Amino acid sequence: MRSAKLRSNPPRPRPRVDAAAFRADFTASLVVFLVAVPLSVGIAVASGVPVELGLVTGVVGGLLAGLLPGSSLQVSGPAAGLTALVCEAVREYGPAALGVLVLTAGVLQVVMGLLRMGRWFRAISVAVVQGMLAGIGLVLIAGQLYAMAGARPPAGGPEKLTGLGDLATGTLLSPDALWAVAVGSGTILVLVAWPRWRRAARVVPAPLVAVALATTAVAVPRLPVARIEVNGLLGAVQPPDGDDFARLGEMGVLGTVLAFALIASAETLFSAAAVDRLHHGPRTDYNKELIAQGAGNTVCGMLGALPMTAVIVRSAANVQAGARTKASRVLHGLWLLIFAALLPWALGIIPVPALAGVLVHAGWKLLPVREVARLWRGQRGEAVVLVVTAGAIAVTNLFEGVIVGLLMAVAKAAWETSHVHVETVETVDGVVRARVLGSANFLRLPELLDRLERLPRPGHGVELDLSGLRHMDHACRTALNVWAERHTVRANDSSPSGV
Repeated sequence: MRSAKLRSNPPRPRPRVDAAAFRADFTASLVVFLVAVPLSVGIAVASGVPVELGLVTGVVGGLLAGLLPGSSLQVSGPAAGLTALVCEAVREYGPAALGVLVLTAGVLQVVMGLLRMGRWFRAISVAVVQGMLAGIGLVLIAGQLYAMAGARPPAGGPEKLTGLGDLATGTLLSPDALWAVAVGSGTILVLVAWPRWRRAARVVPAPLVAVALATTAVAVPRLPVARIEVNGLLGAVQPPDGDDFARLGEMGVLGTVLAFALIASAETLFSAAAVDRLHHGPRTDYNKELIAQGAGNTVCGMLGALPMTAVIVRSAANVQAGARTKASRVLHGLWLLIFAALLPWALGIIPVPALAGVLVHAGWKLLPVREVARLWRGQRGEAVVLVVTAGAIAVTNLFEGVIVGLLMAVAKAAWETSHVHVETVETVDGVVRARVLGSANFLRLPELLDRLERLPRPGHGVELDLSGLRHMDHACRTALNVWAERHTVRANDSSPSGV
């Protein structure tokens, strides 16, 4: 009997840990954490919710969305882009309804990702997105100017803008308001000046330096400036209940959910495209990133926290700090969790005008001033769409303003793609043969009819030829038929040629 030889598979080599990559990710996570703390807290204050909820969203964005596939270096958290919409929703439906709004928007994002709709967000006009961000920036700046002066901002965007004159007058008459404005203005100056010291800015981010200096400047002489109110992490988390879910039957609530989902998705995916241009690593899978964002917002909604998007400020800081893998964004979420759990008292010494200054600076960076000037020189139609979208958001609200921008972009595209040209040839017998070329729709109809009316008719009239049209909508076909019946040459009572 032969003895059987046992063959054992050779042991697989254990995956080696790239120590250099981990060190780079560890350092980058600390930089992103230091950027995220003042921004998360400031956005929560501006949104009208407890400051801890901004940190909760940052934790979920790091630990959950950071682990899921999609983008490798993009960092998620509460974003300034949704501040105006969240503030309006909290004011109209109450803080308790925020969890339902965010949770439902997250589920909608997951469904859109599963249906592979992520790529469709790339078809949105860039001018509309830039106009959306500019409008958000205008409303954000206007609202935070009141916070810098220690005043309560009005409810709507137009009221914020029109009330700035009274705010300036009231500030000049109040010594406490002047101190608050000085703290906020000093914060903005540090945010502008610190990045110019490039060596220091690589080590300590500007928002942290600005808030730390403002806190020290207020604490040492004990200036009469409002500080942040801290309630504790567990006390701030409020999961939604059944009564809150019952409000999903309201049209206004459904519109807000749709706005949350669409705007958060668009901002995330456009941020992903920008981040992909900053590094040479794996490209973003848009559908997977949409699912990751939806999962994060679903959890944020369960905790009653702020909605989550990818944040270009944190993502750019992550890339510039040398991050190589998704470990940096996961670690940044861990640091936020430790900070919120162990050091909540540190938030209570931060002056409110300092955070308002951080958000005014963030809002200013959302205004594409140079881009508008460039578009005006080369593509004025795009510049008009951008400016009108921003203005519509400022005078109405975010959802209606974006709808106006999208409609303008569609109308502009239809106008530019409908080129109509009329060629005429006069025959020996005096008939003018008019051949219409291009693509005709209702937007070009008045111009087309004007051209036809100006045609010379020296002999028996006009012979109309429409065989050169690539496309003709119903309005144009009907109008040209009517025009042909009046002007076109007829032979033996036959139909007009080409119509």
